[in-house]
Amino acid sequence: MKFSDVDGPLLHPVAVAAFEGWNDAAEAASGTVNHLGIAWQSTPIAAIDPDDFYDFQVNRPVIEVVGGKAERLVWPTTRLSLARASATGLPRDVVLVHGVEPNMRWRGFTDELIGGLTELGVEMVILVGALLADSPHTRPVPVQVSGTNTHLLRSVGSEPSDYKGSSGIVGVLAYACAGADLPTVSLWASVPHYVAQAPSPKVTLALLRTVEDILDAPLPMADLPEEARAWERGVDELAQQDSDVAEYVRTLEEAKDATDLPEASGDAIAREFERYLRRRGNHGDGEA
Repeated sequence: MKFSDVDGPLLHPVAVAAFEGWNDAAEAASGTVNHLGIAWQSTPIAAIDPDDFYDFQVNRPVIEVVGGKAERLVWPTTRLSLARASATGLPRDVVLVHGVEPNMRWRGFTDELIGGLTELGVEMVILVGALLADSPHTRPVPVQVSGTNTHLLRSVGSEPSDYKGSSGIVGVLAYACAGADLPTVSLWASVPHYVAQAPSPKVTLALLRTVEDILDAPLPMADLPEEARAWERGVDELAQQDSDVAEYVRTLEEAKDATDLPEASGDAIAREFERYLRRRGNHGDGEA
């Protein structure tokens, strides 16, 4: 992997990565990285050569034709961009990784990506994913956090979890990063399966807030809070038009409320208050 537009060593860099496809229900995970890239006006610095890792009949390139002339051809791949601390307002640089889940040679793909992140001096990788779940849209979006740092997990309200089953590239990367002694945190947000179409601003917002908790610094939310509220109101209206859907949502709400412990709700309130204090401390960012 060759890097461009990287002048000098990075400042305590952290990487935030998401991949389209199996790991990206409602495009909420890739939406998180895209949101940060736009907010911070990140600079492209590298892209993985797609020829060895992608089947172009499955993930086809996108062509742009203007006035009958082919002006642009974009290949499916994984791209890295850089947001400097001066742009983020954070005490560190951020490497944003936005990819398409590769179709083949995953071990070679992870080796190349981890090698590139190591060359940049990345100190921690935050992997972002979203999955379909029996989760009501009217309740806070569950975000499962996993990793090897028990203290960090508890600071964001999560406990070590168990899982055995199929994995996407996010799980493979988490495993490979651990083998390379590169600290990694994985975030998995639950997308209500009955409203799985993209975009899902409420889920993206939940992921951003969890990244914010991990970095312990305010992130730009822009219009996402209002978009999330509008999305929820829209789903409410659709549910009210179908009695079966409305009853199903009530069933999910009852199940969710029954399993949520009072102390868990208290922890959530405490984390939200901490976010509020962080944003107040960042005089350049007044998002709620």
